[in-house]
Amino acid sequence: MADKKILVTGGAGYIGSHVVRQLGNNGENVITLDNLSTGFEAAVTAGDLIVGDTGDAALLDQLFSDHSIDTVMHFAAHTIVPESVANPLKYYGNNTANSRTLLERATEHGVKYIVFSSTAAVYGIPPGGHASETTPTSPINPYGTSKLMTEWMLRDLALAGGPSYVSLRYFNVAGCEPSGTIGQSTPKATLLVKVACEAAVGSRSSVAIFGTDFPTPDGTGLRDYIHVEDLATAHLDALTYLRDGGKPATLNCGYGHGYSVREVLAAVERANGAPLNISEEPRRAGDPPELVAVVDKIHQVLGWTPQFDDLDTIVRTSLAWERKIAAQDPSAYWAD
Repeated sequence: MADKKILVTGGAGYIGSHVVRQLGNNGENVITLDNLSTGFEAAVTAGDLIVGDTGDAALLDQLFSDHSIDTVMHFAAHTIVPESVANPLKYYGNNTANSRTLLERATEHGVKYIVFSSTAAVYGIPPGGHASETTPTSPINPYGTSKLMTEWMLRDLALAGGPSYVSLRYFNVAGCEPSGTIGQSTPKATLLVKVACEAAVGSRSSVAIFGTDFPTPDGTGLRDYIHVEDLATAHLDALTYLRDGGKPATLNCGYGHGYSVREVLAAVERANGAPLNISEEPRRAGDPPELVAVVDKIHQVLGWTPQFDDLDTIVRTSLAWERKIAAQDPSAYWAD
């Protein structure tokens, strides 16, 4: 399929860049579309980079007309939950309205397949802390709702004869490409593993535990952490599935087990060989005690086989990247 091209929106960002790298290694022809608002040109290690917005219909028409694109992998989105609560229209504009424009132009130009970056935030706070694909969706913030609305558009468009698709609902993504070529450089990141690794290298003064009285073994929240390289592989597996005639599917992306906040911080301390400056804060509104994926379906449907299901590996690759950023290693990229 190397004669056909894959358009990757948001391919200069954290997760998208890891997918672009794997696609390039697999001999795929890739075009990245990214406005570089949070992404980095240096993170795009395969194919061509076009700087622009997914909501720019004229630019999309030009791209689809100039290139033989049969697949779109759609990552471009705002992803900060508290910001979505404070500024919901920003999220509905970028994550939902721009996705509608992308789907419209892709359908008009005969795109066959779409792989969509969705989120476990569509579940809200599932009963019992475990979510399968049949768990009712009940997002509790505009970020989750904005992603769920795009899932609905994909579903309805496919039923109307549009592109087939796979929506991947990510749980907590962490880690970096193991050889250190690309990593997580998102400015003002809120993901625990990155925040803790920033604290380990001195880029932050401390790391906070929000809630120590949850009904969990150590009182802190449990989350399902998935290494970004395994998540990227799931996208390539989804592409193979669609090319082989697979029907539209929505799949959880996680490992099916959780680690507590204290376990994550302990892993960072082990990797760094030094204690962290940790503060204990009250619970944040809306934080569930436990959020873990039920992952039987992704294994059955895609035959996905993760390779990095290990907390110490996740942390080690993250810390190595943070050390490169802290040292201003010229082979790394970071935000000033």
